[in-house]
Amino acid sequence: MIYLLARLLLRPLFRIVFRPRVSGRRNVPATGAFIIASNHLSFIDSMVIPLSAPRRVRYLAKHEYFSGRGVGGWATRTLFTALGAMPVQREASRAAQEALDTALGVLRAGEGFGIYPEGTRSRDGLLARGKTGVAWLALTAGCPVVPVGVVGTDRIQPVGARWPRPHRFSVTFGEPMTFPEHAGKARNGPARREVTDRIMEAIAELSGQEKAGWGAPRPAA
Repeated sequence: MIYLLARLLLRPLFRIVFRPRVSGRRNVPATGAFIIASNHLSFIDSMVIPLSAPRRVRYLAKHEYFSGRGVGGWATRTLFTALGAMPVQREASRAAQEALDTALGVLRAGEGFGIYPEGTRSRDGLLARGKTGVAWLALTAGCPVVPVGVVGTDRIQPVGARWPRPHRFSVTFGEPMTFPEHAGKARNGPARREVTDRIMEAIAELSGQEKAGWGAPRPAA
């Protein structure tokens, strides 16, 4: 109920303030589990994508966003909860695997989960090479990956900015990707690397970003 109310109130507000351009929403599967894999330019991406998607997309968020005090803490906690975010302890020794296990639980429940394969926000506008957790999730859950390109959110809330500012942005949902040739290979490093690189190539095409730190290109098959 809170999620539905948040979408009902926030989506019109976003349209008025930011005038977003959203395309490819029909590429998000109508039923079943799916992964949203996007570039990451701004803190606000985790609000922009769920409000642009036709189905609920769950994200992981720092535990601190759910533990604040006072009116500000309550507002932040309520907003993140309404948008489907789930708290995660980043400093824990097994934080990375626990985060993936939490995401896997979302997917096995038939829901959508959003992930930033780069692992962190881009500070220079370039697209970093993806980490292979997204491939582990896709191959373990056996669900499609929808690549997403976000443009302009870094102008709304640049890294380090406390509050957003009005600026137009765009969100493009690409065609869903599946990897049947790598079924059962979630623990295989080369398979995870290939799947991740293919996802990142799709994101690069959608976002128009230049690549950074990708190393030598993979040989053609």
